[in-house]
Amino acid sequence: MDSKKIKPFLYLGIFYLLVSLVLRVVFIFHPITNASFGVFESLQILLVGLLSDIFVFVLSSSLLALYFLFLSNSKYQKPFGYIIFGVLVAAFCYTAFVPGNIFKQYGGSFPEVAMAFIGMKTLFFGLMLFLPAKRVKIRNILYFITLFLYVLLIIFNAVSEYFFWNEFGVRYNFIAVDYLIYTNEVIGNIMESYPVIPLFSVIFALSLVITWLVFKKTKGELLDLPNFKQKLILLGIFLVLCGLSLVVIPKLESIKTNNTFAQEIQANGFPKFYKAFTQKELDYFQFYPTMDENLAEQRFLKQFQPPILSRNISPEHPEFKKNVVLISIESLSADFLAHYGNTQKITPFLDSLANKSLMFTNLYATGNRTVRGLEALTLCIPPTAGESIIKRENNKNKFTTGSVFKSKGYDVKFLYGGYSYFDNMEDFYQGNGYDIVDRNDFKPEEITFANVWGVSDEDMAKKAIEVMNKEAKSGKPFFNHWMTVSNHRPFTYPEGRIDIPGTAKSRDGGVKYTDYSLRRFFEMAKKQDWYKNTVFVIVADHCASSAGKTELPMDKYRIPGMIFSEGFVAPRQFNQLMSQIDVMPTLFGLLNFNYQSKFLGQDVFSGSFQPKAYVATYQDLGLIKDNYLTVISPTKKVRQYSLTLQKSDLPENFKLYYDENLVKNTVQNLVDDCVSVFQSTSDWVQKNKLNQ
Repeated sequence: MDSKKIKPFLYLGIFYLLVSLVLRVVFIFHPITNASFGVFESLQILLVGLLSDIFVFVLSSSLLALYFLFLSNSKYQKPFGYIIFGVLVAAFCYTAFVPGNIFKQYGGSFPEVAMAFIGMKTLFFGLMLFLPAKRVKIRNILYFITLFLYVLLIIFNAVSEYFFWNEFGVRYNFIAVDYLIYTNEVIGNIMESYPVIPLFSVIFALSLVITWLVFKKTKGELLDLPNFKQKLILLGIFLVLCGLSLVVIPKLESIKTNNTFAQEIQANGFPKFYKAFTQKELDYFQFYPTMDENLAEQRFLKQFQPPILSRNISPEHPEFKKNVVLISIESLSADFLAHYGNTQKITPFLDSLANKSLMFTNLYATGNRTVRGLEALTLCIPPTAGESIIKRENNKNKFTTGSVFKSKGYDVKFLYGGYSYFDNMEDFYQGNGYDIVDRNDFKPEEITFANVWGVSDEDMAKKAIEVMNKEAKSGKPFFNHWMTVSNHRPFTYPEGRIDIPGTAKSRDGGVKYTDYSLRRFFEMAKKQDWYKNTVFVIVADHCASSAGKTELPMDKYRIPGMIFSEGFVAPRQFNQLMSQIDVMPTLFGLLNFNYQSKFLGQDVFSGSFQPKAYVATYQDLGLIKDNYLTVISPTKKVRQYSLTLQKSDLPENFKLYYDENLVKNTVQNLVDDCVSVFQSTSDWVQKNKLNQ
């Protein structure tokens, strides 16, 4: 086998190692690196770093290896070339012209990306098929583009790591993952903070120069493509190297030093990013303001009676063994309801039900993702930095609403119209003792409509009634948590149910169809024997959007919530400020449940209740209390906003919009309250103190 066939890998690898070496040297001498390194420590940093870079490059060159693996002239021969081209044309037509194709169901820009990718593949394959004389030139163009993308990624990553280090003094962590999630906000911040056009121009120009040099040195290898045997040998060697890399990289990461900066500098950014993405945590104690641990816990727990983490809830009156149905509604902002000023009449059923319920008029979601809402309603704890606990590895055997019901002899289930493996819901709920009913449990004849997110809420409502009828026959009380799906992009649903066609794919349609489905559910439920002995909790998981003028805009976290039970829960409004994590402890209070609690939410009717709410993104953690919003962020930032209700014709309890004015002199006791909440919660989660 000709060793020249690996020249592209060698040139790109050497370039990557040089860039990584320069980056490490820059980190060592960077002003933020307030540590000194001895000779041996410096050698360890460079040696461990070099080994990490080599094995990371092996893994990252997988796509380049696949590119070379599929380079062939034989695939353009008759009849294979025409068959492949026909398949590509059919795939392109599917993505471009079929209205309900799988890509369009994902919404956003995904269909356009898929169509562009398949279109490019079809175009270039067709050119090389029908213009064999130009095949080498076309292949060279594609090869140049492939090299350019690799070089651009190497340079762009180095620049990104530099700016990340410049701000945080570490390699990639969950903040970098957060930056990918909040692309629009991050790009806007970069545009305002750095000379983007000159910077990107230099990156682009340098990438072109380096690519041209590598291309000139290696393009000759495309003239004599390896045969099948040579490809097998190259593939075998590459697979062995990849396997070795997967074993060695974690071992290199486990080489510890007593110097945090040395630990970070010797690491490689890509594995750090992958680890952050999979573990989904952000170390509170490294990035956020802290206080004495004991003082923090005492300050946070003083709102509970007794002021301890694990406390006995002992009501004076007997327990009610009512069935409970918790319905968490996808993306239902408060401003969709007429109560909060909406005039489009898209929630007629929920508005009518609210008037018959205990309605929480001043309720705030903890986050802006479904898993954050599920976390708040299931664990009843404030949000922690990074991703929801539901999506973390250490997410099992927690103290949950389900575990309280199970201790009372209830059947406990999680109902979801989609596949519950999405967002790690299946792993979380099964790992915490819930049975699961999801799309896998539907027979084909039970599905009248479905999209990529799952069966319609109407179909799920029918399935829920069927499940509850079976549970009722067992003689045991039941607790079912149903998560809706229809109010989600692409907002498609069965035709003829509401006056907004499903083909409109509008948010208003998604909201109104979900409202329609809930009305159908209650119409069916009223006909069942178990209905009069059932309490229904209806609450949104989060708002429809989170973007606003500030990091945590108040109106983007306000959600509707209500508890309904004919003859048991009297219709009224609870108007004090409260958090999503307070909803289920309040329900347990209404049921007079006697239990040992580790919930960090409160029964709002208890004598010790303190009006407050917790809101968060992946990075920013906020406490709303006493007409202030206090926000803590990475690099130990603290910001505080005074909150003033904007004028409107709505009743006081339904006004949504606040002027959030940054205060120069923070109210220190509220800052301490904020730090104590999130520091204590993070510590308890880390130490598994919120487990059963």
